[in-house]
Amino acid sequence: MHDFPLIWFLVAFVSYTALLFLISHLTSRGAGSGSFFSGDKKAPWPVVAYGMVGASISGVSFISVPGNVWVQNFFYMPMVLGFVVGYIVIAKALLPMYYRKNLTSIYTYLGERFGRQSEKTGTVVFMVSRLLGAAVRIFVVILVFQSFLPGSFFGGLGGFATITAVFLALLYLYTYKGGVKTIIWTDVLQTTFMLLAVGLTIHFISKEMALSGSALMDRARSFTAWFDWDWSHGTNAVKQFVSGIFVTIAMTGLDQSMMQKNLACKNIKAAQKNMYTTAGIIVAVNLFFLMMGALLCVYTNGLGGLEGLGISKTDQIYPTIASRYFSVGAGVIFLVGLISAAYPSAGAALTSITTSVCVDFLKTEDARLRKRIHAGVAVAFLAIIVVLYAVSNDAVINLVYKLASYTYGPLLGLFFFGILTRRKLRDGAAPWVALAAPVLCLCLNIAGKRYLGFDLGFSLLIVNGLLTFAGLWIFGKKQ
Repeated sequence: MHDFPLIWFLVAFVSYTALLFLISHLTSRGAGSGSFFSGDKKAPWPVVAYGMVGASISGVSFISVPGNVWVQNFFYMPMVLGFVVGYIVIAKALLPMYYRKNLTSIYTYLGERFGRQSEKTGTVVFMVSRLLGAAVRIFVVILVFQSFLPGSFFGGLGGFATITAVFLALLYLYTYKGGVKTIIWTDVLQTTFMLLAVGLTIHFISKEMALSGSALMDRARSFTAWFDWDWSHGTNAVKQFVSGIFVTIAMTGLDQSMMQKNLACKNIKAAQKNMYTTAGIIVAVNLFFLMMGALLCVYTNGLGGLEGLGISKTDQIYPTIASRYFSVGAGVIFLVGLISAAYPSAGAALTSITTSVCVDFLKTEDARLRKRIHAGVAVAFLAIIVVLYAVSNDAVINLVYKLASYTYGPLLGLFFFGILTRRKLRDGAAPWVALAAPVLCLCLNIAGKRYLGFDLGFSLLIVNGLLTFAGLWIFGKKQ
C-alpha cells in the first residue's frame, strides 16, 4: 500500500490534455458555425460510432459499473441488451425524421409539430436533464482527482472548486471553436484510452495475483451471474431489459448531445450504420467493464473485502486499488482512463446545451454570441458542481440522478405524441403538462412505496412518459 505520487498525476493529466488540444487545433482550423453545430455534415460514420462509446460511458460508469459487480454481479447486462433494441428504434423511427427535416437541434421538430412553446419546453427539459446529469458526473470524477492530490493544497471546498474550475476551463477551451466537429474526433481518442485502461487493469490484476488468465477467470466466476429473476428486485432481468430500451430512446435518441453527432453524418444511411455499430460495441465494452469488475472483486476479496480496503462504498473499489495498491504505472493508466471517460460526456453536454440555447431559444448561429453562451454554460456547471460539494451526501446525489430521470419522461411523451398521433396540441399546454407529469409521477412513487412497498425504479421514466402522453392527449385536438 502506498500514496500516489503527485508528479505522476500531473504528468498524466497534462500530457493527455495537451493531446486533446492538439486534436482540437487540427479539427477546428477553418471551423465556422456549421462546424460547431453540425460538423459540416461530413463526419465519417465509423468514427462517430466508435467515439460514441466514450460519450455513452461516463466517468461515473468507469468507476461505478466495475465496483457494482461486488453486490450485483452482471445483473446490469440485461439492461445493456435492452440498449440494443433502443438503438434499433432510434435508427428506424427517429433518425429518418431528423434527417428528413434537416434538423440542427432535434427540438426544432417540436416547434414545427406543435408550436414555439412546445419547442422551448423540450429544450428546457433537455437542458435541466443535461446540466444536472453532467454536473453529477463531473462532480464524482473531480472527487476522485482530489483524492489523488495532496490535501494540504487541494483539500476542502477551496481545493475542490479550484480543480473544477481548471477542468471546466480546459473543457471550454478545447470545444469553444470546433464544437461537435472537435468532439467527434476527441471522442475517438478518449474511447481508445478508456478501453486501453480497462485492458491494462485486467493485466495488472493478473500480474499482482500471480494467476494465469484461466485461473483468474475461475476465481471470478462467483461474480458473473447475468440474470436476476426475482420480480421484487430492482435488478430483475425483465425490468432491466425493458428499462434499457426506454433509457436509450430517451437519453440517446431524444438527447441533443448524442443526436448532434449522428446528425453530423453525411446522410441517413451513414447515421443508421453508426447506430447499429454503436449498439454492438456498447454490448462488448460493457461486458469488458463487468469482467474487469469481477477481477477487481477477486482482488478485493484477497485484501479482506471492503473493510480490508478501508472503504464503505463499491464506487471506491477501483480508485482505491488503483491509487494505493497498484504500481505507479497502473495508477497512471487508471487516471488516463478516468480522464478519457470524463471529458467526452462533459464536452458533449457543454456543446449541446450551447446549441439548444442558440438554435431553439435565440434562433441564431452568430459566432460571437455563441461563444458567450458557451462560456456561460461552463460557469453554470461550475456553480452546480460546487454547490453539490458544499451540501454533498448520498441523498443529494441520488436525488439529482432521480431528478434527471424524471425530466427525460416529458421528452418521451412529447416526441411519441408527435410521432404516433396526428392530433394537434394547444401549444400553451405543453409546459404545464411537462411540469405536471413528473410531479404526479413523484406522488405515485411515494404512495407506491408507502402503501404497497413498490418502488418504480427505472420504470419511472416509462410511467412519466405515459403520463405526459396522456396529458397531451387531453389537451390535444383532431387535425
